[in-house]
Amino acid sequence: MGLKERRKREREERRNQILDAARSLLFDKGLHATSINQIAKQAELGVGTIYFYYKSKEEIFADLQEEGLELLFCRIRKVCNLNLPADEKLREIGFQYVCFSEENRDYYDIINYFLASPEIFFVPNLKSKVDRHGSRIIRLIVETITAGTQSGLFQSINPRRDAITFWGTLHGLIQFRKLKDTVLDGDSHKDIIHHAVDHFINGLRNRM
Repeated sequence: MGLKERRKREREERRNQILDAARSLLFDKGLHATSINQIAKQAELGVGTIYFYYKSKEEIFADLQEEGLELLFCRIRKVCNLNLPADEKLREIGFQYVCFSEENRDYYDIINYFLASPEIFFVPNLKSKVDRHGSRIIRLIVETITAGTQSGLFQSINPRRDAITFWGTLHGLIQFRKLKDTVLDGDSHKDIIHHAVDHFINGLRNRM
């Protein structure tokens, strides 16, 4: 391995140390109670090293959220590139979001942490940067619904509104996983999500 490759790997390792420490502190203390000094201590790095990679703790948390959204986007894009009818793509998109929430739990929890909070943590340029990542996922769903409409499978007047409704329904129902012993007592969490996706798709089909 050459010097250039070694330095690149070391930078990536340092960056991962920082992100792992920030993720741990976020869930333990919350964003406001977490400082750069605490992140440095948790990561076993100098404060100066943290500032070499990031200007502020908000940049670190924005980076975490963007990474999670990028992983999710890549999953959804793979589905959208499949040669499937639009209804099957929507079902698979729903399935992939559930899988992402289970297999990439840390990233999913980061996304949910900021979505569920009534506060806006990021300055406008950081928020805009993060929101652009989320908007790319919505665009893929819009394109899927639009393709279904053009093929005659769906009757969607406003594909973007439908896409947001679809995504919001999925995200909300994934939270119900925590209620498996109460609200969902006797019902399978995944079956409920499949039911919701089928109901949504049938709604697109049955519009006049």
